[in-house]
Amino acid sequence: MATVTMTVESPPVAVGSNQGKIASQHLGWLRPTARDTPLEEMRERLRQDGYLFVKNLIPRKDVLRVRKDYFQRYAPTGILEPGSDPEAGVFNGGEAASAHGGIGAGELPPTDLQVQTMTDAHKTPEYLAFLEHADLRGFVRALMGWDREVLLRRTMLRHNVPGGLSTAVHYDKLFLRGGEAYFLTAWVPIGDISQTGGGLMYLSDSTSLGRSIEDDFTQRAAQLTPEERVSAFNVNMEKYGQLSQNAAEFGDAHRIHRVHRRHEDDDGSGSGDLRRWLVADYEAGDVVFHDPYMIHTSTRNEDAARRIRLSTDLRFYREGSDLDARWMKFWTPGDGL
Repeated sequence: MATVTMTVESPPVAVGSNQGKIASQHLGWLRPTARDTPLEEMRERLRQDGYLFVKNLIPRKDVLRVRKDYFQRYAPTGILEPGSDPEAGVFNGGEAASAHGGIGAGELPPTDLQVQTMTDAHKTPEYLAFLEHADLRGFVRALMGWDREVLLRRTMLRHNVPGGLSTAVHYDKLFLRGGEAYFLTAWVPIGDISQTGGGLMYLSDSTSLGRSIEDDFTQRAAQLTPEERVSAFNVNMEKYGQLSQNAAEFGDAHRIHRVHRRHEDDDGSGSGDLRRWLVADYEAGDVVFHDPYMIHTSTRNEDAARRIRLSTDLRFYREGSDLDARWMKFWTPGDGL
């Protein structure tokens, strides 16, 4: 059996979300998987855990090349510390009032330059070439047992500045209801991201919870038009399609209820076992694959070195399957998705 050598502190330190703080005792570590782990074992981990955290899947230098290009293009917006290396992506705190957290951070940026830069970033030759990386695409085919895969053209390349708005609590199917086929998300950190640096965290044992929440949304949307039913922003949804801005409250409200035993984490009230939020210290080259119903969010970026978190979300389908055709176009401002 393959192993991954990692030095981590135990337990993780407390992290923030858009609202509130998650105490260290309510956190756990994502289980890392070496890229040479047998495929059957990796498939079982994905099925059981709802995610697969693969270490060093993509060469580090290839990831950092994309990071440097991204921030070189963003430098004219004033987001970077003057005189700093673009690859480091150090935030210019003096721009805090006007800095924007990229796609998914609420409204559009305040300046035309920022909006255009964010739009163009999804179409640069460097980024598009990265999406075709053989190590990534070959791994997806092998893991899923697909002859050929389709990557949705609408990807979510985004940055998260220290102190900025984080990605709220959600599961991906909320936003990709337009197709019935299974899809696999690959979350790719573009650079090193500390556990307090704005990276993703996953709610343990939450795929069945995500499915039950979606079933409830589906029932309540029965009288809506077909277009409204597939929208993550219909009348039954929150403003930005999220489940919550407060990860701690959400986790506490959705405990695991067991019939025949009381878990050691039960507080004695009979309210059930607390689901832990799982975090990691991500390194450039790591990739997390997750199920469409796996509930996740991002930590508030409180990175000690003021590094801007950069990442991309990629969704893969098997070629020929019933995919969400709305996502087969590049992201543009106000596209409604």
